[in-house]
Amino acid sequence: MLTADFMPFACIFVPDFPVEALLRAEPELRSRPLAVLEGKAPLQKVFAVNEKARRAGVAQEMSKLQIEACSGLELRARSLAQELSAHAALLDCAQSFSPRVEDAGYDTIILDLAGLEPLFGPLPKIAHALARRASAFGLEACVAVAANPDTAALAARGFSGVTVISQGKEVEELGSLPVEVLFSNSADDRDAAQLLQTFNRWGIRKLRDLAALPEIALSERLGQAGVRLQNLARGKTSRTLVPVDAPMIFEEVIELDYPLVLLEPLAFLLGRLLEQVCARLEARALATQELRLSLELENGCHDEEASVSSGETGPSTSSVQAFSGSHARRSFQRTLCLPVPLLDPRTFLKLLQLDLNAHPPGAPIVKIHLSAEPVRPRPGQSGLFLPPSPEPEKLELTLARIAGIVGEDKVGSLELLDTHHPGGFRMQHFAPRETLLPHRRPSRNLGASISSASAGQVLAGVSMASSRGTGEDSRAYVEGLVTALRIFRPAINVVVTLQGGKPAGITCTERKELAGEILWAAGPWRSSGDWWGQEAWARDEWDIAVRLEITIALYRLVRDLLGGRWFVEGTYD
Repeated sequence: MLTADFMPFACIFVPDFPVEALLRAEPELRSRPLAVLEGKAPLQKVFAVNEKARRAGVAQEMSKLQIEACSGLELRARSLAQELSAHAALLDCAQSFSPRVEDAGYDTIILDLAGLEPLFGPLPKIAHALARRASAFGLEACVAVAANPDTAALAARGFSGVTVISQGKEVEELGSLPVEVLFSNSADDRDAAQLLQTFNRWGIRKLRDLAALPEIALSERLGQAGVRLQNLARGKTSRTLVPVDAPMIFEEVIELDYPLVLLEPLAFLLGRLLEQVCARLEARALATQELRLSLELENGCHDEEASVSSGETGPSTSSVQAFSGSHARRSFQRTLCLPVPLLDPRTFLKLLQLDLNAHPPGAPIVKIHLSAEPVRPRPGQSGLFLPPSPEPEKLELTLARIAGIVGEDKVGSLELLDTHHPGGFRMQHFAPRETLLPHRRPSRNLGASISSASAGQVLAGVSMASSRGTGEDSRAYVEGLVTALRIFRPAINVVVTLQGGKPAGITCTERKELAGEILWAAGPWRSSGDWWGQEAWARDEWDIAVRLEITIALYRLVRDLLGGRWFVEGTYD
């Protein structure tokens, strides 16, 4: 029976934690005996084993030579980085249920379940949900629920699967556990060994035996340490939970036993890492807009120079190389920036594959590190009378495929630069915005259109030129033109014949239709800028009309005063 002041606690315990940390990266080894080695060759010793290896006779502290005779035994080196990632995933599993979580060890997490029953249901249902969530994160854990944190931790370490200890029945339900479970998390191995030896001499094998001893006699012989152990066996301890406020860091690491050369097996491992990161983000109701991939490479040459992303307005990816360690291993980094928050591991994997195909590491890979920057997910509701927009996932994949064909600097959206230079813009990663900033109005020479002020200036120039003797037919034709300038990318180089300082004729080898007599020319409009730096520019502009076979064409003619060349920048439609 549960009393009114009953405060339930749950404990998540991962047996053989170093083994489970490795199995997150290689789940296909879960059905095989596995031993984790620690130390330097040839003095490596067994640090942890799974249950199948334990049944095969493999135990801790055995040397590598002793276990090599076991057939079918898989050997892996201990990875502290993967254990840290597994511990962070265990914290995410607990914090996705309760805000009060205690970090009781690298393999043990205790959480307060008070007030969670209206949200998640009764306590057995919550315990099973915790076990399923841990399994989804790649960790097979034991979960126990009890009235105090220490009893929950004892039950999780002693019983497999899911256990719920009823209040007031702690002695009966914990009594079948061996006394060794009291010392499974002991920091002082020497004191634990002495106490275990004493219990063995007394014939104390189970927790029920320890709980039945007289408290005063036990205190006289073992002191307060014996009383504390008896209270643990009886489930009568009481303490305050020490919650941890861990930062939300979503990182996954794989240390490889053998270097990877091909991108196909790398994509296979990246898929697992992305699934684990996305599962952790989804458990915390988060998404991501930035993925950072770091590959540790073996010694070798790399033909791509290091570059760093220039922030929000820069390219969607960046690469960085760093040399570290005595063996001069390099870190090859790629950053994937997304315009909207996403949470689809398949989309992330395809984007990383396209990026790595365009920017290969160039050397064998020995370590993979993937991290995600958490953000709140985007709202999914759209307007009732708004046209449907493309899904961000599909749009991002399409842009990445186009960038792989034409180049990253030729795909995206335009960003106007704070300069008077005609065509002063740069490409940035496409991110739809509702309105332009007030200080970023369209430029006269940018894109497929011009501003109203520039249009009026062009009309004034055309009218001035037509009034200087071009004839009524030409004037009517020119005044009827739509003043929209189509920019030529790149500009077309031409040879210009001058008469009285004004253009009189042009010839062009690239486009024969540009060759001919200039009927009239309006200008020049002289502009210059950036004279204080290395990007100085100065140019003269004319609006010219050239007679073609059956019509008249209007062009923008420009003379580069510093470079000394003439070119046609665009045509008016």
